[in-house]
Amino acid sequence: MTTVVLNGVTALSHLGVIRAEGPDAASFLHGQLTQDFSLQGASDARLAALCTAKGRVIASFIGIKPQPELILLVCSRDILAATLKRLSMFVLRAKVKLTDATEQFALYGLAGTALTGNGLDAAALPGKRTAVGDEVSAVSLYPADGVPRALWIAPAGHAAPVGPAVDASLWQWSEVRSGIVTLTTPVIEAFVPQMINYESVGGVNFKKGCYPGQEVVARSQFRGTLKRRTYLVQADAPVSAGQEVFAAGDADQPVGTVAQAAPAPDGGWSALISMQIAALEAGGLRVGSADGAALTVEPLPYPLLEDI
Repeated sequence: MTTVVLNGVTALSHLGVIRAEGPDAASFLHGQLTQDFSLQGASDARLAALCTAKGRVIASFIGIKPQPELILLVCSRDILAATLKRLSMFVLRAKVKLTDATEQFALYGLAGTALTGNGLDAAALPGKRTAVGDEVSAVSLYPADGVPRALWIAPAGHAAPVGPAVDASLWQWSEVRSGIVTLTTPVIEAFVPQMINYESVGGVNFKKGCYPGQEVVARSQFRGTLKRRTYLVQADAPVSAGQEVFAAGDADQPVGTVAQAAPAPDGGWSALISMQIAALEAGGLRVGSADGAALTVEPLPYPLLEDI
């Protein structure tokens, strides 16, 4: 693969923000999502998923708690409206107000020296929230090919972070290279959290109380071998989320699904595919059909946890 310098700032117009505000904001989200929001501190950021009763992921978030009664959930903008509607159905008597706050915030991705150039610790572990002044939050993300990255959340109209401009497509590629799946419309209800490695990257808390799908997620973890995982792959032709993945020797039965994909700077494509673990041994992976573009598996940037 061509060595690419990922260094600078890009506006993240594909993301949106759900605002949860009120004395019950943390306890409400704690009861709906896969993560612990009740014990979340101001310096923490949470990767979390919203699941159906069958444990299938219908949204993923990065959540921060900049104030004791305020939580901001950053998610893909294409699923925000449906996600907000679903969450609102369960508010009932909880003292929390949920709103689409996308227009109230400006979101940026920072990579490389842009982190230190904006006063951030480039060595901070993923999941750390840093307050920049009184209004801005910066969240440490998983790196891409060793390059540190951060999510910058500021009020609309606030001065943008400083640094050279990074093309949005290059940022999207870095998201795939980080190995962290952001759920979008084509793959709603396609996976349980472990199928996209969320238990290995801090997206599931197995010690917290119940939430929709919790029994299925826990059973998948503790009462049987996980049969599907997400892997990082390369292709020479376009790949898109939702496409099926096939293995050598079986042209009829897909072994997996593309969870996320983006064009690579060298002209190829990078993708995260959720597939049967056994299919790795079969080899000959192709996307779209048994005769589709060949997929080359690369090492994930983090270890997969076999047990918690």
